[in-house]
Amino acid sequence: MKNQPPLPTIMDVARMAGVSTATVSRVINNLQNVSEGTVRRVNDAVASLHYTPNAAAQDLAKKTTHSIGLLVPEISGMFIQPLLSGIETGASNSGYDLIVQTTQNPLIKDKQRRKLAEHNTDGLLVFAGSLDTEELARLSRKNFPVVLLFQTPPKGIKLPSVAIENVIGTRQLMDHLIEVHHRRRIIFLRGPERHEDSRLREKGYCESLQAHNISLDANLFSQGSFNHRMAHHSMNQIIQSGTSFDAVFAGDDDAAMGVLLALREAGLRVPEDVSVVGFDDQSFSSTLVPPLTTVRASILEVGQQAVHMLLRAMNGEDVNSFAILPTELILRQSCGCPFSYS
Repeated sequence: MKNQPPLPTIMDVARMAGVSTATVSRVINNLQNVSEGTVRRVNDAVASLHYTPNAAAQDLAKKTTHSIGLLVPEISGMFIQPLLSGIETGASNSGYDLIVQTTQNPLIKDKQRRKLAEHNTDGLLVFAGSLDTEELARLSRKNFPVVLLFQTPPKGIKLPSVAIENVIGTRQLMDHLIEVHHRRRIIFLRGPERHEDSRLREKGYCESLQAHNISLDANLFSQGSFNHRMAHHSMNQIIQSGTSFDAVFAGDDDAAMGVLLALREAGLRVPEDVSVVGFDDQSFSSTLVPPLTTVRASILEVGQQAVHMLLRAMNGEDVNSFAILPTELILRQSCGCPFSYS
């Protein structure tokens, strides 16, 4: 078998065109300050030698990575799957790779590892609680493209963000429990500490109670952390404490699974004894026993919208906006309705 001739290099192109390799690189990467005559000679040499530039080298020269970064506290729970799907689809369809990094995973020992930022991505999607205010401010000052997910930008920092409507959806849930099913002792399971979605859902919960002249009771608040294990633990504690209640707003659908398990273990019937509602309308929610009343939030669309906004920012467009996607009340049997309205 005959040996294949060596592939032409950038040095071969430079030699034929009578210029430096740096000049060849500038022509190939369409950079400025190169004369028309030089551009023509370099392009002729490239064509004559059938030279193919190295893609990685071109990206380095242009300071691009063709990658979008996603920072999340950790990859857990059912919530993350549709979000990742929406982001990955949007990135891939636009010719970008997606790099995902967790910031609070307790199993990762290297706490000094280099976070995703301007040195290894062309733009960054930041999930709530993944970066501190100081780092967000630094990226904003550098005009590096960033889009926030499920959080508004900190005061004084102009960054675009995508979130879902939380207050109205929670009020609709609460109003339904109170007005249709006559529930008044409704437990509220909070989400993760400082999580904006949790804070806004609590606002909707309190507004509904106030509108119906129902006093707040500190004994009806506990921690669910948007996690079925934490919700199960908290519900067991509430049940054992003897606190009276007739409904549970679990915070989200993942936590609602833990609530249903704790109630079943305690011999309490849903919805005959206790109504249970969630938030998000995850793919499993309609298959729970009983099917879960919840609020539908298009998490997939959040991911797609965020990528769209990030690509616009990466193209130099002004996207300092706050997109809030609507939600929809989904009535199923867990609240006490005889059949589903979804």
